[in-house]
Amino acid sequence: MCGRYYVDDETAREIEKIVRQLDRKLLIKGEIYPGQKASVIARDAGEAVLRQMDWGYPAPQNKGLVINARSESALQKRMFSESVMNRRCVIPARRFYEWDKDKNKIAFQPEGKTGMFLAGFWKRFSEEDHFIILTTDANASVRPVHNRMPLILDEERSRAWLEDEKKYEQLLGLRPDTPLEKEGFMQQSLPF
Repeated sequence: MCGRYYVDDETAREIEKIVRQLDRKLLIKGEIYPGQKASVIARDAGEAVLRQMDWGYPAPQNKGLVINARSESALQKRMFSESVMNRRCVIPARRFYEWDKDKNKIAFQPEGKTGMFLAGFWKRFSEEDHFIILTTDANASVRPVHNRMPLILDEERSRAWLEDEKKYEQLLGLRPDTPLEKEGFMQQSLPF
């Protein structure tokens, strides 16, 4: 599960290097919550472009949002399969957050790097584009905190995820071994 992620100035600069036609008005910074608009890299007319999309698909019977999908089973799920096959995206982030069993928020970011790309896919609902982040089994860095984590792609795999109509299925099975640094945040209780 991935419940939030973060984009900072360094990550934004890295995105600018990769997506040359970046429109600065589309870049959203700060902690991104489910349901908010966020900057996502998707294909449009064969080119990688930065677009704003809402994080989360409307859940069936309007019961909230679906924000993540398991990479292992996304192609088998009717709600996700067509989007995974035809509308893949990458979500640039500096860090992502998971919560431990005591509900402490823990931040994870790549060791020695200024950002990462999370695998995702998107679909249009009611004239708005919405995206979902793919998750996979947690690697050694995340496992002590949570059993799932976002599917992290390096720059080369990000391009393949967006462009390669044959390789995306292989990437769904990827188990990222990216070493991640973690930083804990204690949840603050309200004084009542």
